[in-house]
Amino acid sequence: MAYAKKTPKASEAFQKLKNDLAAGRAENAYIFYGEETYLREYYLKELRRKLIPAGFEEFNYHTLEGKDLTAETLAETAEAMPMMAERTLIVVSDFDLFKLNEEQREKLIAFLEDIPPYCCVVFLYDTVDYKPNRTMKKLYKAVTEHVQVVEFRPADNSDLVVWIARRFKALGKEIDRQTAEYLIFTCGGLMTGLVPEIAKIGAYAKGRAITQKDIDAVADPVLSAEVFRLSDAVLAGDYDKAARILGDLLKMQTEPIMILAALGSQLRRIYTARLAIDSGKDKYWLMELWEMKSDYPAKLLLSAAKKTTAVWCADAVRMCQVLDRRMKSEKGVDAVGELKLLLVRLGAQRR
Repeated sequence: MAYAKKTPKASEAFQKLKNDLAAGRAENAYIFYGEETYLREYYLKELRRKLIPAGFEEFNYHTLEGKDLTAETLAETAEAMPMMAERTLIVVSDFDLFKLNEEQREKLIAFLEDIPPYCCVVFLYDTVDYKPNRTMKKLYKAVTEHVQVVEFRPADNSDLVVWIARRFKALGKEIDRQTAEYLIFTCGGLMTGLVPEIAKIGAYAKGRAITQKDIDAVADPVLSAEVFRLSDAVLAGDYDKAARILGDLLKMQTEPIMILAALGSQLRRIYTARLAIDSGKDKYWLMELWEMKSDYPAKLLLSAAKKTTAVWCADAVRMCQVLDRRMKSEKGVDAVGELKLLLVRLGAQRR
């Protein structure tokens, strides 16, 4: 059973890129996009390393910024012959292909259909989202036929655990699977964010084996992990702890509306976990429902849900929805004060 839904073509394109680089091959054109910037940058460097001999980057490696770039300039850059190399590499950052006017689209289509065989072009979507527009039929067809579109998604949990263990091993440390999953839960599942956290934890840990205490001591939790702890404190009837966590989030300048949205989302997940318990469903049902990559968060949800009832969960979700509407529609709302009051009310409902 696959819990993280993937687009087959996206996975196939990523695998093809890996296979091609391993074999020393490269397409004439790529689109690189996706939230896992660590992998995106890694494979961009690998592509550059495979195509451009060291010391000849000035002649064979070209970077272009998408802002104010024209299809003519791109075509002219591609015409530059390689020097002491078989290929040239052009990296075009944030050039939104589907936002071009009709004249530029036509010229881009002509370029994509006739890219010099010695040239490799990478359209890198970094600060701009990649949103292909199927209504632009000619351009969409040209991209589909002549460009390898590669999405860099967060790694599967099993792959991520192995990668984390490998990173710690390079630091002379060890981490078991359960602790690695705790790290993923605490700091998120993106390699981009995990790299600096692993470095901090590895430098802090005194023993060879990384522990949860090591992670708690120096890691910066993502919002979802902090909100889970916040909801757990509420379920335990520990208002003081819940208030401290809320205070810490506010000190980090997290917007109250974002905290409320994350709390509401977490309470909805706990609600579904409570319904799963009441109807005899297991963690696998939750994993499929919420597209979880491992059973770790599912087990945490079920543990939290055992402390409450479906009625309390429904009321809690409703209170979050009411406050969300108020924050978005009413002027002069004391968002911080209302959040604190919400915690008090949620705690009172538990008694």
